[in-house]
Order: sequence, then structure tokens, then C-alpha cells
Amino acid sequence: MSIVAMSIDALLPALESIGISIGIQDTTDNQLLVTMIFLGLGFGQLIFGPISDSLGRKPVIYMGFTLFVVASFICVTATNLETMIVGRILQGVGLSAPRTISIAMVRDSFSGDYMAKIMSFIVVIFILVPVVAPAIGKLILDAYGWKAIFNSQLIIGVFIMFWLWKRQPETLAVEKRTKFRLSLFLDGSIEFVKHKQAVVFTLISGFITGSFMVYLSASQHIFQDQYHLKEEFPYIFAGLALAVGFATFLNGTFVMRFGMYKLVTVFTIVFTLTPLLYAILFYQTQNPSIEIFLIFCGLQFFAIGFLFGNLRALAMQPVGHIAGVGAAINGFVSTVMAVPIATYIGSYVTENALPLFIGFFICGLISLGLILSLSKKSITTS
Repeated sequence: MSIVAMSIDALLPALESIGISIGIQDTTDNQLLVTMIFLGLGFGQLIFGPISDSLGRKPVIYMGFTLFVVASFICVTATNLETMIVGRILQGVGLSAPRTISIAMVRDSFSGDYMAKIMSFIVVIFILVPVVAPAIGKLILDAYGWKAIFNSQLIIGVFIMFWLWKRQPETLAVEKRTKFRLSLFLDGSIEFVKHKQAVVFTLISGFITGSFMVYLSASQHIFQDQYHLKEEFPYIFAGLALAVGFATFLNGTFVMRFGMYKLVTVFTIVFTLTPLLYAILFYQTQNPSIEIFLIFCGLQFFAIGFLFGNLRALAMQPVGHIAGVGAAINGFVSTVMAVPIATYIGSYVTENALPLFIGFFICGLISLGLILSLSKKSITTS
């Protein structure tokens, strides 16, 4: 899963350089280099998830990584925005395999709050990569240019694939595999929507991911253009990523004590109230000082750290018997929801960062409504 984070975040310091190189006129179009990879991630999961229920988990990851290699070469040789977008979408399709199948492999092996605990530790690694990725991307950019960032990702990816082959056993036993047929995904989708819990927490994942994606795509513009912190940007990004990582690490312990449903409820409230306070304090004003801004971002991302893994685990809990298709639907819906949310809200993050927090608030409010639509007795956690 960390390959996904590396492919997104290592490129952030280079967005301006890539834009100049491929002739981007409007700097806000640089955000497309981030959001489009998520579009590929969404659609790719529909392909690789169901196939993994038939062929096994590991072969499908290898297939996805092969496509990622081809897509990376397209990005490196791109001379215009359109070609780069195609390459980034295909990168996302390829990366959807390790991202989705990793979750299916966890569900193959664990269930209940312990599954959430394992998911938390996996997400910690997933989050720690953004801590170092922008700084590494900046170093590579300054020394060798933006194309070298793509090449470094390939080297890291090859190492991870070798490690997967050598150390990770196949988690889907042959006797549990389903025969591949075109109706496999349709049948799985019908089964998935029968479980209201899976549907609701998948939708919530979409709103939380979409609002967070606004930050990912607009962070370079906010810190470099609005706050004029171009050199400091990789380190600020890393510091905020630590807030998510620390919360996710704590979640691995807290979830065994309080349960994932209670944690999701509490921190969705925090996720909603924090941006509301920001909007009240700084409505129709310029950005606050960088220190105040980082405090609000840190609180917001701390809440997100308790949501990512638990929302996935709650959505996957009732569909363990179709883990591949279930992970695919969960990832597809949440990601495809997130892309238009991020694109729409991100288009307003021009003069100040207020639209970012308004987006957080609206997505959090809708998520709270969805949680209230479920009765606590209907939640399956084990």
C-alpha cells in the first residue's frame, strides 16, 4: 500500500517543475496530477478485486505492478498535460492492485476489532511514507530532475515486489477461490449492497477521503503560493502526516479497548467540529498565521488517523466471504466519490484555505448523518 503513497506524495514538490516542463498554463491544473491517479485507483479496483477472488491475491498484485511500470514510462516521456494525465490514471489502475488486495489479504486472515488493530498498523506504514516522501522527492528533484522521481519509484517498487514474493504467503486458499466468470462482480455487488453497514461506512470513507484529497492536491498551492514557504513545504507536509500516523498508531491500542464503532463516532464529531470552529474564526478573512493554520490542520488530521482504518474495517466486516469483491467495491466507491469532491472543492482553494475547511465540515456533517442512520445494534464488529 505504501507504493501508492510514494507515487502521490513524492511528486508534490515537483508539481510546479512538471507543469513548466509539459506546458501547463493554469497552475491549478497541477492538482490534476494528484487527483487523476486517484481516479485510476478507483476504477482499477473493480478489475483486480474480483479477479483476486479467483486467481489468488499475490498474482494479481504482480499484474498491477507490471501495469504501474508501463504507466511510469508514459509519465516520464510525457510532453503535454493530456499524456501525463493518461499516465497518472494508468499508474492509479496499476497501483489499485496492491492497495485493494492488501486489504483483502488482511480480511482473509483477521476479523473484528483485531482486524482493525492490524489495519491500523498497516495504515501507520502507509502514513509514514508521506512523512518522508516529499522530502525525498525534493532531494531527487534538486539533484536529478522530476523524471528521476518516477524512476526511483520503480526501483522501490521492484524491491517491494521481491519482498512480497519472498516473505508473504498467499492468504486465499485454493479451495476458497471462486471460479472466474463475468457475473462475479455483479453477484458480489448485489451481495455487498445487502449489507447496510458495508454501504454506509463505504460512503463515509468516500466523504472523508474526498475532503482529505483536497488537502493533498492543494497543499503545494497553499504552502508555496499562499504562505510562501516553498523550501519548508516538504517538512511541513511531513509534520502534518505525523499527526495522522500518530493517531493511527494509537488507534491500534484504543480499538481493542473501545471498539471501532465508538472511535469512528467520536472522531467523526471531532472531524466535523474542528473545521466549523476554523470557519467561524476566519470567515471572510485572509489565512491565519502559519502556526494557527498548522494547529487546525494537525487536529483535523489527528481525527482522520482514527477514521481511515476503522472505516475500512467496519465496511469489510460483514463481507468477509467476498473479501476481494468487497474490497474492490469499497475502494471503488470511496475513491470515485472522492475525486469529484476533491476537484470541486479544490477549485475554490485559490486566495485562501477557507474552502478546504468548509469542505471538511460539509463532508463530516454528512458522515455524521450516515452514522446516525445506523442503529448501534445492527453494527457487526466481530
